[in-house]
Amino acid sequence: MQYRLDKKSNTELSVYGLGGMRIPKDIGAVKQMLLDAHEAGVNYIDTAYVYPGSEELYGKAFEETGLRDSFYLATKLPLMLTKKGEDFEKYFARQLERLKTDHIDYYLLHMLVSPQQLTKLRSLGLEEWIAQKKAAGQIRRLGFSFHGRQEDFLELLDMREWDFVQIQYNYSDPNYQAGEAGLKKAASLGLPVLVMEPLLGGRLTDSLPKEARAIFQRANPGRSLASWGFRWLYDQPEVTLCLSGVGKREYWLENLATAGEAAVGMVTPEEREVYARVTQVLRSKIKVPCTSCRYCMPCPKNVNIPGVFSAYNSRYTINYRTGVQQYMTNAAFASDTYTGPAACVACRKCERHCPQNIAIVDELKNVRRKMEPLWWRIAHHAYHGKLFQKVLKLWGGN
Repeated sequence: MQYRLDKKSNTELSVYGLGGMRIPKDIGAVKQMLLDAHEAGVNYIDTAYVYPGSEELYGKAFEETGLRDSFYLATKLPLMLTKKGEDFEKYFARQLERLKTDHIDYYLLHMLVSPQQLTKLRSLGLEEWIAQKKAAGQIRRLGFSFHGRQEDFLELLDMREWDFVQIQYNYSDPNYQAGEAGLKKAASLGLPVLVMEPLLGGRLTDSLPKEARAIFQRANPGRSLASWGFRWLYDQPEVTLCLSGVGKREYWLENLATAGEAAVGMVTPEEREVYARVTQVLRSKIKVPCTSCRYCMPCPKNVNIPGVFSAYNSRYTINYRTGVQQYMTNAAFASDTYTGPAACVACRKCERHCPQNIAIVDELKNVRRKMEPLWWRIAHHAYHGKLFQKVLKLWGGN
């Protein structure tokens, strides 16, 4: 196992971290995964309150293996459920109970997406509560996971002294959400950057177009698609570790093998050409030639233009499910404010600044027709309703 330094706390973190969203639901398999991880040198585990059964499974596995103190443990405050100041302690206490622990090493604000959201949390007493928990040693480091607009991520970095950040980042679209610019700014501030979705939840392996698969295969027949994905990330010095949750032990062991070879500069110039050809294949399937340059932003009506175009394109370059999932976080479901195409008032200010000369207003109409069917609109209207909150609490096991 290779390690990289968390400069904020002078801590060595394994370049590969065990995610909690897609772990097996069988306690025997989770215990075996902990034992494998410990033996391989993995020292970071990530989970969240709203990952069904995940905290409980890890807690039971820690209790039965005695390995809790062998890992830096991360979990997340469910902001989507947090409505009042008392909720901070309510959910945190429940997490300690589930995880069978008295402290969390890396605590995240889950899906923090805007400066306005952080300001609202502060009005509920967030900073005072965090200070108390840090003083008591119950929270060792505070960060946030991000699913929003790049400009908001950059602003959030400057709003307080964070201990770490977690972003989605992979070779399929380096400008998505926080993107490369966010990665580099966070690293320049001395923050460890934890990368989630390094393989887009497995879709850069299971759902990669056959033309792209063939390019990787020709370049190195013995290298897996997963290994190609991780190597692209490990090559970058700003990436501290990659999180991945897997359901099959064979995949898990393969990922560990790649992590054992991780090094900045591991990607050769010839391999960079391979990635370039693969991304060219992906881009050839896009519907809107948006490069996420962000000259169109900010939108006067808060439409996340690059974000919704990226999600729309993912529907065709990867698959429908990926596009819908990205669209949900980019257009409405990760924020109190709708940022989708229906908010557009056709002022066309964005079009005057677009270097690609995209007919943005017309394309936004196409996006809405394809990405907001009736079920989506019902879900969007119900998102902040009481019924949704009850369902989400049940899903999280509350």
